[in-house]
Amino acid sequence: MQNLKFVEILLIEDNPGDARLTQEALNEGKVKNNLHIAYDGVEATDFLFKRNEYQNAPRPDLIILDLNLPKKNGQEVLAEIKADLNLKSIPVIILTISKAEEDIVRSYNLHANCFLIKPIDLNQFFEVVRSIEDFWLTLVKLPGV
Repeated sequence: MQNLKFVEILLIEDNPGDARLTQEALNEGKVKNNLHIAYDGVEATDFLFKRNEYQNAPRPDLIILDLNLPKKNGQEVLAEIKADLNLKSIPVIILTISKAEEDIVRSYNLHANCFLIKPIDLNQFFEVVRSIEDFWLTLVKLPGV
């Protein structure tokens, strides 16, 4: 039985097209969610640490993080999340175009919860986002949800 609480998701993605596709895929899904989008690493950490215009930002239940971000890269953001006592329990899903082994290893060493490669194909992209929802928002028990 699905919880009536909306799941708070923070998408950290600098590509507006990918952000829109992710939003569309999540909107078509089964789980009610509030999707918040940060378009660079500084905006993301401001949101997470409730700085500047994000003082009233909700604590995300799940974070979807791209690695290739302006201002502060995804691995720097990931390191800050996992170093913070209040944030480190939030699952962080890396969703990036990088297939580089060093990015995969470094992300897991920084305690990413999973590493997914963004497909170029639109239908495959939707399928990946749906799989995130199916697993992380349906099967997995998230803290506080």
